[in-house]
Amino acid sequence: MTKTQLIDQAAKASGMTKRELTEAYEALMSAAEGALVAGENVQLSGFGIFAVKDQAARTGRNPKTGEAVAIAASRRVTFSASKTLKDKLNG
Repeated sequence: MTKTQLIDQAAKASGMTKRELTEAYEALMSAAEGALVAGENVQLSGFGIFAVKDQAARTGRNPKTGEAVAIAASRRVTFSASKTLKDKLNG
């Protein structure tokens, strides 16, 4: 589902205008992004938790040549679905 499709469906369900929903969506995403960049978790009740995890530096392999390649440490976002969402997905 794309951003546009999400906003279209939310507009039909809520009676709000697409413009209002687009502004709300942008504000929500901006707030969530800011929290994640600051290293905080973003918990959406009934949906799940977005969390920042540190990935340690490691050595990988170039699949074509087999040569060792240094992979720098980085941060990544992970998602853990809530029990409510898991139950809905699994019937």
